Amino acid sequence: MTEITLDKLLSPMQPTWCPGCGNFSILTALKQALVELGLSMEEVVIVFGIGCSGNTADFIKCYGLHGLHGRGMANAIGIKLANHKQKVIMIGGDGDIYGEGLNHLVAACRGNHDITTLVFNNHRYSLTTGQSSPTSAQGTVSKSTPQGLIETPLLALNIAIGNGAGFVARAYAGKLKQMVELIKAGILYEGFSLIDVQQPCPSFNKEQDYAWYQENVFDLDEAYDPSNQAQAMTDILNSQKLSLGILYQNNNRSAYHKGIPQLNEKTLIEQFPNKVDLTKAIKEFI
Repeated sequence: MTEITLDKLLSPMQPTWCPGCGNFSILTALKQALVELGLSMEEVVIVFGIGCSGNTADFIKCYGLHGLHGRGMANAIGIKLANHKQKVIMIGGDGDIYGEGLNHLVAACRGNHDITTLVFNNHRYSLTTGQSSPTSAQGTVSKSTPQGLIETPLLALNIAIGNGAGFVARAYAGKLKQMVELIKAGILYEGFSLIDVQQPCPSFNKEQDYAWYQENVFDLDEAYDPSNQAQAMTDILNSQKLSLGILYQNNNRSAYHKGIPQLNEKTLIEQFPNKVDLTKAIKEFI
């Protein structure tokens, strides 16, 4: 086993994100979390979606898969079921996970699959130059909505909590240490963990810049009870600002793979035969 270090995670490719993009600090936090958890390179698989967030695939050296737009979660579930001993991480943006991939997100929540999902949420489709996304504010003027967005923002975290996600948190790219701790907690949680990372996009979302976030985020206090599902959903819905921390955590629900008796002793990979003879199966087609 090869212990994860920052040097081991260093990619020969330099990030191509715009100056000031929140993705830089999210990548730093992810790397730091993996190092602090003391994991090995062989234990971790990262699935990357499409978009600015998906380009993280080029900037971190690890075992992984660059999936199709919105379909990475299905890949992540397949990887987890093939070898449930792996720490599987899904990286995608608000368009990738909450838009094209929303059905896969709901399926992962319902099953409580043991996957840690980081959503790089900048409220835009920024790789395609700033169209409105599912989390864009109503009235947003963009290339795709020149007269202002008619729809209201998707309540993605409420959808996750209401459909069985065991761990839901919100982070902010401007608070590195807190991000590291939330990512670590999500990876250690045995079940589906969703971490929505709020991040500025200096190129295509100039309204929600770092100054805006400083005025509109706050940390949950010690009195907050993350085990109260109804309260978590109500607080997210009613709060005028963005609460940071663990919003909801259910420690009484088992992860999906725990309900499959065939995986009690060995992973599917370990059970797969060394040699497969397909002669009989394809005989009638020859």
